[in-house]
Amino acid sequence: MTTLDPRYDAPGHATRDRILHAARQLFAERGYAATSLADIASAVGVTKTAVAYHFHPKDRLAAELIAPAANDIIALIETEFGDERAFLEALVTFVIRHRAIIRLIMEEIGGADDAPPGSPGEAIRAFRDCIYVRLAGPDPDPAGRVRAWAVVGSLQYAAVKTIDLPEEVVRETLLTAALAAYHS
Repeated sequence: MTTLDPRYDAPGHATRDRILHAARQLFAERGYAATSLADIASAVGVTKTAVAYHFHPKDRLAAELIAPAANDIIALIETEFGDERAFLEALVTFVIRHRAIIRLIMEEIGGADDAPPGSPGEAIRAFRDCIYVRLAGPDPDPAGRVRAWAVVGSLQYAAVKTIDLPEEVVRETLLTAALAAYHS
């Protein structure tokens, strides 16, 4: 069983926030499909009915967890950076901050490439494509296309597959790898 961060045991901390925190942890550890509302309830110390009261069906919980990442990616895309390194640093920070959500999106909700119009997958694809254009430029040569997709893909998968490692270790190594791929 997952133990919650002690600050979530403080009196007055909203049950809803505790549920979100537990869900984020459990989805990162076990995956979305393998985590039930009962698992989340057990981690929070409430009944399954209490979890369902706040988040039923379960996809409402996933949507609520994804929303802050969506807001951050919009801000990242809209921000003007002085150079590619500054953009890559901000992108790596985003990926590390939201790696549990990226895992949820990539491994549990489904790929963006085959997402139907109007779906969350379509929005994810649009964000991914905006990041690609920021890295590749408006009319990239073949090598530029490969470099940009290498950076996007490596950031996604490295963040997801190293979720068990400390953020500082992943951030430093991932930034070094992203810069190397971008400047290759």
